[in-house]
Amino acid sequence: MAVPKRKKSKMRVRQRRGQIKAAVPGTVTCACGATRLAHRACPACGQYDGRQVLKVAEETAE
Repeated sequence: MAVPKRKKSKMRVRQRRGQIKAAVPGTVTCACGATRLAHRACPACGQYDGRQVLKVAEETAE
């Protein structure tokens, strides 16, 4: 079985682990002005690619 000949230094290990990070989700601005995730229907207006794909309940002001 292969075994490392030398111990990896803390610096080398930390440099490698420093490259592992969470990806920031891609957001775009919808035609209605709301921010939404890319390639998904807008939760505010229900549109995707210029057409209505979701029925969004309108808020009633009382």
